[in-house]
Formats: sequence, structure tokens, C-alpha cells
Amino acid sequence: MTAQSTQSAATQTSNPERVVETRRITFEEGLAQLPKHFAADGDLIMSHLMASLSAVFPDGEDFFVRSVRSYRDRITDPDLKRQVTGFIGQESVHGREHRALNDRLAELGYPVKQGEAITRWGLELREKVLPPMSNLAATAALEHFTATLAELVLTNPEMRATAAPGPVHDLFLWHALEESEHKAVAFDVYKAVGGSEWLRTLTMNLLTVGFIGGMALSVVLSMLFDRSTYNPRKLKASAKRFRRSPILSKALWRKLRDFNRRDFHPDDYDTTELVEQWRSELFGASGTMNDRLTSTSPAA
Repeated sequence: MTAQSTQSAATQTSNPERVVETRRITFEEGLAQLPKHFAADGDLIMSHLMASLSAVFPDGEDFFVRSVRSYRDRITDPDLKRQVTGFIGQESVHGREHRALNDRLAELGYPVKQGEAITRWGLELREKVLPPMSNLAATAALEHFTATLAELVLTNPEMRATAAPGPVHDLFLWHALEESEHKAVAFDVYKAVGGSEWLRTLTMNLLTVGFIGGMALSVVLSMLFDRSTYNPRKLKASAKRFRRSPILSKALWRKLRDFNRRDFHPDDYDTTELVEQWRSELFGASGTMNDRLTSTSPAA
């Protein structure tokens, strides 16, 4: 790992060359034909897990945008300012596309709209009772969660195969690429405006319990309203596959917990080549997702 957490007085970003481009893209085509269990092989648990994740994304992304935007006027480095603009653009599009997916998931019987409402209520309450710096710390911590999961998606074929080919698979793959592109932006803003180490690590410890516990509860509750859950053969087969999933690996957990290291920085995990590979594959000259783009905004 190459630590890049030290920033000069004149440079607030850890990487002036970082490109964070806003891509306006749509995945709605094909959602009308999305089956109830859209994970690979109709997997029960993974379908509900991805639905539960999607339920928290729209309002979660809006919270990230507000948290970073509230400190934008204190950023003096033009490179970090440019990256913040890209971060806000990317997160806004993420929220919009997951809302579209959630609309379809709700039609299929998933309680995603209830999940959206609970997430929105919780985040709005947090913003009312806690100071902006605490919310920025939460954004930096949760961005580490999403970036760690994104790297797993981009590096692990088994993880990419979790969703069957189609709009959900493509949406999560695109989301993973962009989370990797902007993974250090909120962290750099937090450090640039004087965020403390104790608040950063305390926030991560509390969110680790809350996020993982909340997601587990959300998946269980979602499954309780699905008739297939009460099919012993289907449930047992799904549980067996889930226990072998890369999402439960010790390596993933160690990477998540590395955030608590005092000299930690997201760029310690160098994903430059990984990002370039997937940026080219998805949006290069012959990119597989170019046909989904409606427009792009310059990164600089």
C-alpha cells in the first residue's frame, strides 16, 4: 500500500490528476421485464440483498451530496473543487437511477419504498441533531464502505455474476466504477476542512454496527414478505450459496476495518489501473455502456 494521506498546505486533494466525470446515463430500458428474483439463477437472498441496498442509495446519495456541498466554499484547491463538482454530479445520477430501479422493485413486491422512507427519515434526523462535520465524517466513512464493495465487484468475477445479465447487473457495475473514481473525494474534503481523527474513527465504528445490522434486518424483513422464502429447498440452496459469497470474506472485512488506522487514506489501495480498465471497457471507444449514455459533463 502507498500512503497518500499527507497533503501540502497548497494542495488539498490527495491526487490532482483524479478524473471524476459526470455521466448522465439511464438503465430504465428493460426494467419492465425484470423478474421477481433478478439475481443470477433466481437466487433468493442475493435478490433481496441487492434490493435492500438499492433502497438506501437514493436518499443516502442525496445525504452525501449535502454533506460535501456544505463545505465546498472552504475548498481552495482548484483540483479538489473540480473533483467535488464531479462527485456531486455522479452521486446525483446514482440516486436518480436507483430510484428508477426501486420503482420497479416496488411493483415486484419488494418493500423498497418503505426502506427509502426510513433512510430519508433517519438521515434528516441526523442532520438536525448533529453538526455538519459529523455528517461529513459519516459520508467519508460510508464512502469507504461503497468503495470497498465497488473494488470487490470490479475485481471479482463471482461478485459481478451475482446479478443476472441485464439492467440491474449493468447499473451496479457502473455504480461500482464511479464509486472507485471518486472514492477519496469526501475523505479529502474532510481532511481539508480540519476533520479530526477521533471523530472519523468513532463515526466509522458506530456506522459499521448500524449499517451492517440495518442491512441484515432489512433483508430479513424483505424476505418475510416473499412466498419463496417459505420454500425450504429454495431457501436452503440460497443460504448455502450466500455463505460462500465473496461479500462475507475476511479480506473484505479487514479492508473495511482498515479505515480506523490512524494514517489511513482511501488511495492507500491503488485502484488506478482497475479504474482505467473498466472506464475503457464500459465507456471507451467501443464501450459496452456507451449506448446507455445520454450525455457527459467534462471532468475539468
